Amino acid sequence: MSRQELGDFCSIICFKAAITGMEEALGEKATAIALIAAGRSRGKNLAKELGLTGINLDWDTIADKMAFALGTNGTKLCIIERIVQEGELIKVYTSETFCSANEPEGSSRKCTFTLGAVWGAIEQVTGKRLRGSHTECVLRGGNHDVFEFSPLV
Repeated sequence: MSRQELGDFCSIICFKAAITGMEEALGEKATAIALIAAGRSRGKNLAKELGLTGINLDWDTIADKMAFALGTNGTKLCIIERIVQEGELIKVYTSETFCSANEPEGSSRKCTFTLGAVWGAIEQVTGKRLRGSHTECVLRGGNHDVFEFSPLV
């Protein structure tokens, strides 16, 4: 059933309350694993919806399509600034991530769902299983939240 008045979105405040409740019930590590997995599933489905599976596009075009779907015109999960590939390493530069929203400077909060969503999309685009990590964080002095992906060997 669709929500006639409220539509498809809820607030960051409500979703982050769900996350902290999960952390209290399950612990930080188990919650992070679950949120990354959920994000990866969302990202894979998003890449399929955007028609990014099995085609050969440059990273700028892929970044534009993902930015549209996840940014101000879409679900508002994050802003995809750019995607660059350095050898086999793929770096995704993001800003205004859902996970960093309303967190104090210096917070130890890590991007989990957002990392997972980008991870799943990049895996779907490349057709490869990847290892992902959150390597730079705006909460701890970075200019972006940077997610890095490398092939599993």
